[in-house]
Amino acid sequence: MTELAQNVIDGLGRGSIYALLALGIAVIFGVMHLLNFAHGELITVSGYVAYWVFSAGLNWYWIAPLVVLVSVGTALAIEQVAFRWVRGAADFTMLLTSFGVHFVVQAVFFMYVSASVRNFDRPRWITNTFDVGPVTIEVFDVVVIAVTALTLVATAAVLQRTMFGLSLRAAAEDFDAARLMGVKSDRVIRGAFALSGVLAGIAAIFWLMRAGQTTPSAGITPMLKGVLAALIGGLGSLRGAVLGGLLLGLAEVLLRSRLPDGVAGLTDGVVFVLIALLFIFRPGGLITVSRAERV
Repeated sequence: MTELAQNVIDGLGRGSIYALLALGIAVIFGVMHLLNFAHGELITVSGYVAYWVFSAGLNWYWIAPLVVLVSVGTALAIEQVAFRWVRGAADFTMLLTSFGVHFVVQAVFFMYVSASVRNFDRPRWITNTFDVGPVTIEVFDVVVIAVTALTLVATAAVLQRTMFGLSLRAAAEDFDAARLMGVKSDRVIRGAFALSGVLAGIAAIFWLMRAGQTTPSAGITPMLKGVLAALIGGLGSLRGAVLGGLLLGLAEVLLRSRLPDGVAGLTDGVVFVLIALLFIFRPGGLITVSRAERV
């Protein structure tokens, strides 16, 4: 029971990061019906900025807010440079555009920065633990869960209680009708990318703290985890994205601890099999969202 409790907390910590990534992907999909495979590049760019700032002698108290700002700026730049010009195109065209952004950003870092791993110091408290009865809990997991919870509450408040949130939800339901009601499409789409950048930036802080390094391909894994979590929860569902992220994190940790040592390395493969089985019985994910008119 003690091991199970520790695994659940670890899984929720990991899943919280996935939930933030998935939520950012779901926000963009809800407005543009775009499954954004360039979302991981926000992590890549933030990682190099974190490395350069750390090399300049600043600590994580400066790096953390800067990572969020850089992530938002990168998201807005990608929307302006790439996605703005394909808004009216077919879904497949926008999907290819997201792949193109992914490969271009990665190639830029490979050619003009370095292909080697860039390491930076992790915060000292990241490995600290404390005991609650027989359960040993990592401080890092508690911080991740708490910050994610606060972020989700703040995001819900923005979506439910602000004019921007109302416009975003209206656009996700039916963009044509929303525009007839006076919703500005450019403003809503830029706002959606900015919100996804904030969520990705907060996730990037914890992802980079845990990894302690970055590479030109650093965004691939978090992008895949976010996409998988969004698919599990149901594309376009914000609640589903959060649920999918938490379930994915829990599944990874619990399977890794329960599988025999000889096959523990196949955890990701087992997770993919379980996801495939889910899609057989629920092709739309755990929370099905009706498809509205795209921009």
